Amino acid sequence: MSTHTPTDTLRLRRLGWAGVEIRLGETRLLIDPLENVEPLEPALGRPKRPLPPVDVPAGTHTLLTHLHPDHYDRELVTRLAASGTVGCHAPLAPALAEDGIEAVPQERGRPRRIGPLTVTPVASLDWRGSEADQVAWVVEGAGARVIHCGDTMWHGDWWSIAREHGPFDLAFLPVNGVIAKFEGYEADVPVTLTPEQAVEAGAILGASALCAIHYELFDNPPTYVEQRDIAGRFVRAAARRGLTAHLPGDGEAVPLVTRGGGKAA
Repeated sequence: MSTHTPTDTLRLRRLGWAGVEIRLGETRLLIDPLENVEPLEPALGRPKRPLPPVDVPAGTHTLLTHLHPDHYDRELVTRLAASGTVGCHAPLAPALAEDGIEAVPQERGRPRRIGPLTVTPVASLDWRGSEADQVAWVVEGAGARVIHCGDTMWHGDWWSIAREHGPFDLAFLPVNGVIAKFEGYEADVPVTLTPEQAVEAGAILGASALCAIHYELFDNPPTYVEQRDIAGRFVRAAARRGLTAHLPGDGEAVPLVTRGGGKAA
């Protein structure tokens, strides 16, 4: 049974790193929440600031874009799995099962209802070239549509996502454009979107507003080197495209203005 009223709107909040919280009525959904950073330090270095703790009240649902440890916090997701559903791209469900987490698998393009929300995994591209490893999530509810793009690099599926699922009221996009040199994959090419690429992706997706994620927390030369002047470049690129750019801090609300004119915070 639906728990929202016609006057409800999506409420969005950026968590730490790439984490996002989406609420509609009594339904709470987290995407890529991160709390435990110690396992990341050998590769990504010490974080520049502590991450806020993630509340896990009963009925909290979770979506994972992929299983890199800066997006899949195993300890936290184990707690979340006891609270509500954990959704993932179908090829990742066996790995989660090995960790003792019973996930709800979804094929790309197949929607699922979570209370009043509809969630659909769509194309994304991992820096090792495996489409099975990563997805973006489209979340719809109360007449609004947002997309969370994980830590994708540039790919050619932006146009098909826009045709099949757009336009979007807001896109959460990684912006650190990191040069990563580990695990045998070394090249002086960004393996996540740069600030300018993120804005171009948002423009293709038909997003009216963009929210930066996945930046200014880890920088560990020479193995993990993020772009410089990320915030400034992101804002300037968005202005050139006539798009609204948001750079909220950890735990801060993200304003949402729907195409119908409604506003939520």
